This record gives sequence, structure tokens and C-alpha cells, in this order.
Amino acid sequence: MKLLLTGANGLLGQKLIGLLHADPAVELVATSRGANRLADYFPDLRFVPLDVTDAAQVRQVLEAERPTHVVHTAAMTNVDECETNQAACWVQNVTATEHLAAACAALDIHLTHLSTDFIFNGEHGPLTEDDLPDPISHYGHSKLAAERAVHAAPGLRWAIARTVLVYGTLLAGGRSNIVLWVRDSLRKGQTIKVVDDQWRTPTLAEDLAQGCWLLARASAQGVFNVSGRELLTPYQMAHQVADFFGLDKTLIERADSSTFTQAARRPPRTGFVITKAERELGYAPRSFAEGIAIVDGP
Repeated sequence: MKLLLTGANGLLGQKLIGLLHADPAVELVATSRGANRLADYFPDLRFVPLDVTDAAQVRQVLEAERPTHVVHTAAMTNVDECETNQAACWVQNVTATEHLAAACAALDIHLTHLSTDFIFNGEHGPLTEDDLPDPISHYGHSKLAAERAVHAAPGLRWAIARTVLVYGTLLAGGRSNIVLWVRDSLRKGQTIKVVDDQWRTPTLAEDLAQGCWLLARASAQGVFNVSGRELLTPYQMAHQVADFFGLDKTLIERADSSTFTQAARRPPRTGFVITKAERELGYAPRSFAEGIAIVDGP
């Protein structure tokens, strides 16, 4: 199979490349709007510049490369930035997905699209694939609209992977995440406030990459929850991180969401039931403790 990946410079994109670049059964094409940040790590990686917000460029690249599968990870994911720059968020998250869905449908390419727990209002959880979305942030609205664009593309073969609070270590570039932030703050002796009234099923980036690969390899159809299993608060996660690294837990202060001023609302309780992915794909995520150890790896 020939797999084209959008968002190759991002955390999930990098993990997918790490998983698949040496697989002789996969011809991998990495794409990104920016320059290839991974050339030093994967010198033989085929990389093609692609701005997924440009419909003509999307069609041109897909016609030239003729992949059998596309995994679409490129997105604007900073929730507060999406709230304050809504036009850019919509173009990157919705318009780009519309372009990809249309081109994949026209060229009979299977599309795996990444989505999020933020399409839900957070009134209850963990959630199944059949729970009704009700986003409370612009980011959530954009990701739900992107899902609907995938659904609506005539003749498209598609799978949607919904995930939660992804963490991991980047090879190059990118933002921090819950594990790295707690570890690095405590190592510096900094006191941190961590919320204890939000619930998530944190997802190791390597596990999410495996889930996306399982979806693409099977040319799966429909929506799949692809996350960790354990329902935890960030405060509980922070304590596990401190325990693993032998850091001072007295520096971790319990807080609630009202303590923080943020542009976008967060759903208080999400998390996913992943039984469908386990049963139909053989998806088997690591525990949060195992994930922390992998983040601390070489």
C-alpha cells in the first residue's frame, strides 16, 4: 500500500513515520505545509510540501502521488488559539478536510481522519462512538464540522479516529504536553497548579499512531475511539509523573478549572470507551505509567 500522511512534522505525524518508514509493505509519503523537520532523523523519507488548505495543491499532489490511503493528522489544535483566531481555525480544520475528502473520494483513496473528545460538552464520560456531539469551544465546533465533511463526501471510503489528550516526545519542534510540562517544572523546583475537576483518558502518541495504522491497514469504515483506557484527572496524572521521576509532589497544587482564565471552555469530563477499536482492530494501548516510561526513553 502507499500511504500519504499530512501533518508529518507534528507529534502524531512523527510517530507514524517512526512506525512505518522501515516497513517494506508500506510506501510512505510525508507531507507538511512547512519544511521537513525530520530530514536528519529519516534521511530516506519521501517528503512532499503540501498546504492542505489549498484545494488545487491537494488535488495536484494526490493525483501525482496516487496513494491508496491518506492519514490526515494536520490541524490547528491549540484550543485557545482556535478561540481567538476562529477564521484560521476553520480554514485549517474544516476547509482543509473538505479539500482532502473531495480529492480522496474522486481518486478512490481511503481517508483516515483525526478527531477529538472536544466535540463533546463534557457533561458525562467516558463516551462511546454513539454518543451525541455537542461542542462548547470553537475548536470543538471545527473538528465536528470536519467530521461531517468526511461523512458528506460522496463515495468516500473513510474512518475517523477520535482521541484524547495526546502526549509524547517530539524529535523536532512542537509544543509541550502534560507529562513533559510536569516533569520539567518539578525538576526546576517550580510549584505548579493542576486541575482536579477535568477527566480524560490520556493517549500515548505511539499508541495513537498504532491505532491510525490499524485503521488504514484495514481500510476500516466508520468512527473509532482511539485513546488510552484509564480515566484520570490532570492532577492524578501529575502525581504519577512525579512518582515515576522521583520528584517532589508537594510542588503540585490541586486546582479547579475556575482558577484559570482561558479563552476557550474545556469539557469537564470526557474520556473514551475503546472497546470497538480493541475488538475490531486489535488496538491495545499502554497504561499511563507505561506511557510515561516511553516518554522518558532514549
